[in-house]
Amino acid sequence: MKKIAIIIPSRLSAERLPNKPLKLIKNKEMILHVYDIAKKSNVGEVLVATPDEEILNLVKTHNGQAILTSDKHQTGTDRVFEVFENTLKSKPEVIINFQGDMPNLDSDSIKDLAAHMEKNLCDIATLASNIENEQEEKDPNVVKVLANREIENKNFSKALDFFRTSNKPLSKSTYHHVGIYAFTNKALIRYVGLKRSKLEKKRKLEQMRAIENEMKIDVGYIDSCPLSVDTDSDLQAIKKIMEN
Repeated sequence: MKKIAIIIPSRLSAERLPNKPLKLIKNKEMILHVYDIAKKSNVGEVLVATPDEEILNLVKTHNGQAILTSDKHQTGTDRVFEVFENTLKSKPEVIINFQGDMPNLDSDSIKDLAAHMEKNLCDIATLASNIENEQEEKDPNVVKVLANREIENKNFSKALDFFRTSNKPLSKSTYHHVGIYAFTNKALIRYVGLKRSKLEKKRKLEQMRAIENEMKIDVGYIDSCPLSVDTDSDLQAIKKIMEN
């Protein structure tokens, strides 16, 4: 088994939903739900990477591991890399960047991602689910991933593109992207050393940096659709799901 670390980047200064990690769902802060999902997967060490003392102290009070990082990072992946390099001394062979705003991801999905990385087939792996309706199809907050072919549960295919909106009808091999990434250590080191790419900046999607530099991303299908909480309406939707 490869040595795996799950690193959860989390900060208070999200533009669309400030203090997002501290929002309560079922009387527990969102970041703690995410941390518990990562721990439950049991695939490796779990750490929260944050520039904010409030998040750091909350996670530690929950008996979790949290590292105070620089507040100068442009992306969550840069924050993940700081912990990988400085705290973990670049030792993990696989690094899973688990976004701190997905409190209803199934921990088995993290296991599937880790299992795929054991096969040495790609630089980066991520997950996706079905696009449920026309509203999701048109919603720019729902990131889409175009796969090389149609994928079924626990299967992976090469990711060809990531985008928010499209002027064309979506193909059958287009899915709702789920914001979790597994990197090989070599891929993470290379990725953070690359300049932010043209489409990364235009689409506000970090993964385009990898695509534009010909790094291989595999995308795996999961049959649930965990919500990424970006806005207050997302928060209300996730509360409705998790609290009922």
